[in-house]
Amino acid sequence: MELTINSHEFSLSHNGHIILQHNENNPLVFVGVGEENVEMYRGNFDIEDYLIERVKLDLTVIEQSNSVVNLNFDNQVEIKVSINEDKATLDIKQINNALNRFFIRVNSNKEERFFGLGEQMSYLNLKGRNFPIFTSEPGVGRDKTTYITWRSDVENKAGGDYYNSNFPQPTYISSNLYFLHLNSTAYSEFNFKKDNFAEIEVWEVPSQIIIEGGNSYFDILEKLTDYFGRQPELPDWIYNGLILGLQGGNERTFRLLDETLEKGIKVSGVWSQDWCGKRVTSFGKRLQWDWVFHKEMYPELPAKIDELHQRGIKFLGYVNPYLVNDGELYKEGKEHGYFATKHDGSDYLVDFGEFDCGVVDLTNPKAYDWFKNEVIKKHSIDIGMDGWMADFGEYLPTDDIKLYSGRSAMIEHNNWPVLWAKCNYDAVKEDGKLGEIVYFMRAGGAGSQKYCPLLWAGDQSVDFSLHDGLASTIVGALSAGMTGCGLSHSDIGGYTSLFDNTRTKELFLRWAEMSAFTPVMRTHEGNRPDTNFQYYQDGDCMNKLARLVDVYVMMKDYIKDIVKENAQKGIPVQRPMFIHYADDNEAYERQYQYLFGPDVLVAPVHESEKTKWEVYLPDDIWVHLWSGKEYTKGTHEVDAPLGYPPVFYKKGSKYQSIFENIKEKHA
Repeated sequence: MELTINSHEFSLSHNGHIILQHNENNPLVFVGVGEENVEMYRGNFDIEDYLIERVKLDLTVIEQSNSVVNLNFDNQVEIKVSINEDKATLDIKQINNALNRFFIRVNSNKEERFFGLGEQMSYLNLKGRNFPIFTSEPGVGRDKTTYITWRSDVENKAGGDYYNSNFPQPTYISSNLYFLHLNSTAYSEFNFKKDNFAEIEVWEVPSQIIIEGGNSYFDILEKLTDYFGRQPELPDWIYNGLILGLQGGNERTFRLLDETLEKGIKVSGVWSQDWCGKRVTSFGKRLQWDWVFHKEMYPELPAKIDELHQRGIKFLGYVNPYLVNDGELYKEGKEHGYFATKHDGSDYLVDFGEFDCGVVDLTNPKAYDWFKNEVIKKHSIDIGMDGWMADFGEYLPTDDIKLYSGRSAMIEHNNWPVLWAKCNYDAVKEDGKLGEIVYFMRAGGAGSQKYCPLLWAGDQSVDFSLHDGLASTIVGALSAGMTGCGLSHSDIGGYTSLFDNTRTKELFLRWAEMSAFTPVMRTHEGNRPDTNFQYYQDGDCMNKLARLVDVYVMMKDYIKDIVKENAQKGIPVQRPMFIHYADDNEAYERQYQYLFGPDVLVAPVHESEKTKWEVYLPDDIWVHLWSGKEYTKGTHEVDAPLGYPPVFYKKGSKYQSIFENIKEKHA
């Protein structure tokens, strides 16, 4: 990093590329005052801002001492820029307390690309678009041109758009080989629409911005995850097979497990989300949000879990940080004052879709410890669970809600998923179960990396749509990996079925093909299991699924090594091709194919009724996994019948024997 100052001009550059600058023609900082209006409906936020004033600030005072420069902008804000090798830290001080809007411009050029901002499901390269950072439901369809999104908007205010995300984060990586992190949990927007600059808007004067450069994407990712922390390695049992998403009580769940095993499908675990009971709403089958095993549906569940363990199979459940107001745990929490309230002290309940829940106030240390010890430990870990879906986290309301910490809900909202992740992490760590128990989350924020051992892509539609179907999970995994969260997976076959949109056998198998080349394979019956295709309904599907799971299991040693690399260096398991082929322009353009570690290239079939598929291969010799045919750099059309996704491995890979064994057994 290099600082250049003279008179009333300033620039910060890395490797000859100017990142920040202020001069007469290029102002760096704007400030203002605004009034926002935020309405939430079931986790979907309608956000409007009335900008009362916005002014450009002049740089009036520059003071330098060694590698530190103090910049005073019109006596409104002061920025202290500190340089330590390739890292620049901007500590920002608010002088005018009336300000609540802050804008900073980052120098750019037309060719520059930006990646990250948490888990973005629609676009890997962020250039040319605007991205609000505010965790929320991602929406159904997420494409304003489609019928499903339109109808979801009309009926439920839930259609979403390309930028809606459970896990947005104010951090990006530039193709000019630096990362920028905005150290603020306030609502912000990253606007990449201009060719010559990007503008970051924050609904407060933030405390800090960090910029750090590197000599490669690997270098930057390692530095980025040094800062945030890294996901631990997954438990060894994960790689023994498929995690089955089954529900309906003991008889149905364990009968379907046995039928699955009889078909030769290797199973590592059973995930029963309705271990706590169920509710049926207009949306479909939901859960009883009272995190205690349901004694009618799952009688003697701890004993059943022990039986599974004796068979070498794990059991996973479900929990989230809200409690339904007709449940036993709600009564206990309310008695102790562990819920957030309205500002007048009355109950604050959130509508989660035809049932109301209290918000456990995770900013209250006593409430935090109660949920950690008396809910997660007592009712999940202590009965023998090996993991769970740690759901939600993005629903903290922003209107009349009072938190123990005294912080504004608008400031706390983006931090809420991180608090929720840490609560789970602390419960597992304190019980000495790190590396044995795995919980998976959809919501996140800056700092989730250390506390979230496994990301899950959320509630995709059960279809091939680009913005909310199979393809969106590829982009989501790659963007999350570029934000330091490199272990991700998704519901095989998707989850959300609305307005006659139902899962097909073809969709399920195409999704399973992709999932065989991700860190974790897990099924889900979806929100309307009775009207959607399920793998156990079709013998041919079960045979094909058994083969794909076996391929995944045969790759165990390879997957474990790339998961370890993520834990040690922050290099994601699913990688954009360009991090290995940085000079290949086409590698940047292909957002629906990825490298699975350094030696495997995967191009999932994400369209219906396709038996051939176009693949782009970067500059190496690539061996087609199923045929053994060798390919070189370029665009190729390959056969892709159901069960045989376009997958290639690098010739000469030290793992070549694994891939050859897969071909010999499953070609």
